[in-house]
Amino acid sequence: MKKILLVLLPISLFVFSCEEEPSEDNTPPTVTITFPQNNSSVFEMVSITCISSDNEGVEKVELWVNGVTTELTDDSEPYSFDWNTTLLENGNYTITIRSYDLSDNTTDSEPIILIVDNLTEVTLWGEVYSIDNTTELDLSNMGLTGSIPPEIGNLTKLTYLDLYRNELTGSIPPEIGNLTNLTDFRLNRNQLSGSIPSEIGNITSLTNLYLHSNQLTGSIPPEIGNLTNLTTLNLVGNDLTGSIPSVIGNMTNLTYLYLGGNDLTGSIPLEIGNLTNLDTLDINFNNLTGSIPSEIGNLTNLTYLDLSMNQLTGSIPPEVGNLTSLTSLYLQWNRLSGSIPPEVGNLTNLNRMILFQNQLSGIIPDEICNQGDNSPDLGNNQLCPPYPSCIEDYVGNQNTSNCGD
Repeated sequence: MKKILLVLLPISLFVFSCEEEPSEDNTPPTVTITFPQNNSSVFEMVSITCISSDNEGVEKVELWVNGVTTELTDDSEPYSFDWNTTLLENGNYTITIRSYDLSDNTTDSEPIILIVDNLTEVTLWGEVYSIDNTTELDLSNMGLTGSIPPEIGNLTKLTYLDLYRNELTGSIPPEIGNLTNLTDFRLNRNQLSGSIPSEIGNITSLTNLYLHSNQLTGSIPPEIGNLTNLTTLNLVGNDLTGSIPSVIGNMTNLTYLYLGGNDLTGSIPLEIGNLTNLDTLDINFNNLTGSIPSEIGNLTNLTYLDLSMNQLTGSIPPEVGNLTSLTSLYLQWNRLSGSIPPEVGNLTNLNRMILFQNQLSGIIPDEICNQGDNSPDLGNNQLCPPYPSCIEDYVGNQNTSNCGD
């Protein structure tokens, strides 16, 4: 009988893992300048764009000029830079863009040459002006014709620009927004058309803006609310439409606000009550609707208030009695109703009050004799006798009413 010998060999257990050590990313990104083209001439603010990609992802791209970083970076597509050349000397500059991936690999784009050629002079209406030395430009009453050249936007040192009473046509060029040092801007009494450019909101140093007596159309741009240093805004006598933007309440330094003689619609914004420095508020001859906001009573420095020839409804707010500095109050040719508030008696400095051609009713308060105008025009309303003695002879035959027997 055969014996079988079993030999038991020790079994070693081996554990194999499917996980591998992460490989190091040594793949650099790619980057290419897409604009401007090589050997392009550029000036002032230049937009430089590029495309960049990477297998793991691009962290950022960085603009280099003549081998030195500008420290301008962009970390999201589309990649672009605004390169300001105004402080550079004219000449050739080597532009590269460095791309950084998420693993700190970098790549520089193929370089391009840009030729900086910033202007030193501008020719306007046949005259040459130095960009560096022209701070004031008064061309009023010069018989200028044609449109305003966009090159006027190169005169960035201007603080005063007056083109009043010429025969200029066309639209206001958006390049006007480059004149960020302007404090006084006058284009009134020309034949300008088109809309007020939104870029005008860039001129935050403005204190006086005169655009009246033209043929401007469109709405008042909301960017006008950026002009918080304005003391005078005159847009009278254009063809402006739309509503008065509520941002007008941002211009708390306004002293004179003229919006009359346009085709503005909507209501008077409540924010008008923020303009507590106003001396004059003129919004006559528009198509405004709604009521006179009680916030108008905040304007205690007003001497002149003209809301006439609109379609305003509702009553005269008693807060009008807060306007004790008023010398002129014009509310005629609206659809105002209700009674005249006795608070008008507080307006002791008034020398002119015109309320005719409304739908005012009830008894005229005796307090009207306290205000300064002893012959207010209250005709074509529905006011009832007895009339105050100070105005009885003047107002008695000017009203029609259903006052009863």
